[in-house]
Amino acid sequence: MKNISEILGIKYPLIQGGMANIATGEFAAAVSNAGGLGLIATGGVSADGLREEIRKCKKLTKEKFGVNLMLMHPQSDEIADILVEEGVKIVTTGAGNPAKYMKKWKEAGIFVMPVVAGVALAKLMVREGADAIIAEGTESGGHVGEMTTMTLVPQVVDAVEVPVIAAGGIADGRQLAAAFALGAAGAQIGTCLLVSEECPIHQDYKNAVIKAKDSDTVVTGRIAGTPVRVLKNQMAREYVKKEKQGADRMELEEFTLGSLRKAVYNGDTKQGSLMAGQVAGQLKEIRPISVILEELLKDCNETMKALASRWS
Repeated sequence: MKNISEILGIKYPLIQGGMANIATGEFAAAVSNAGGLGLIATGGVSADGLREEIRKCKKLTKEKFGVNLMLMHPQSDEIADILVEEGVKIVTTGAGNPAKYMKKWKEAGIFVMPVVAGVALAKLMVREGADAIIAEGTESGGHVGEMTTMTLVPQVVDAVEVPVIAAGGIADGRQLAAAFALGAAGAQIGTCLLVSEECPIHQDYKNAVIKAKDSDTVVTGRIAGTPVRVLKNQMAREYVKKEKQGADRMELEEFTLGSLRKAVYNGDTKQGSLMAGQVAGQLKEIRPISVILEELLKDCNETMKALASRWS
């Protein structure tokens, strides 16, 4: 099966995660210009705001880019139409089932890649017309499922006949090579791009990711049914404490209201929601996106050659 770069016509088989409040039109364009597939996030932006971000991205890149539709967005129906109206050709989805939009999207020639955390949803998405599946393991930052990338990806690969993109826990060439070994056609990356020069998050957020150790992330919301992986800080510890004390979902939502924006825009490393995956402990410096992507592929190729030599 072809890798996702051949299918989409991009330089590298790497897709940027649709990170809410972070993945702007400008950031997506920077990723696409560096050879990956940039995505504009709908999380944290209005329908009209998204239209502006799409048009901004078009001005900043001639390369392929896409949009990630968070299906819990209150304006998701309007956004689904905007994607067609603005001529977006690649869409990823998360936090739900995009089946009701599939017909209009396919008629518009849109390549659709739902993000899934389990085999059952992957199969359903393919039946509904998905062109590829993004299988995201619990190592990733932000909203997560239960299965690890190592266990999820091969089971999804075996269950569907479309390309599968691995997501969660991929920040260097060894991990990318592992994703290909599991049968993936490419990888979606997010946390390693937080520490790119072009990433629009506050410098203090970037510094927190760089300072993180291997065990410095925690999943909040597991008890409440809304699991989110973040860096450990005062907010996260208080959230987990409230959960264990029996706080209901409404109380927890009020407690974290605006916390991601606090992290992204204000650099609040105490009360902000510093979404990041478990690979944060590997990231030690801020580099241009072009360097991050180029080294991922270079190190991946070297890893695969070394493995072939070792076991031949």
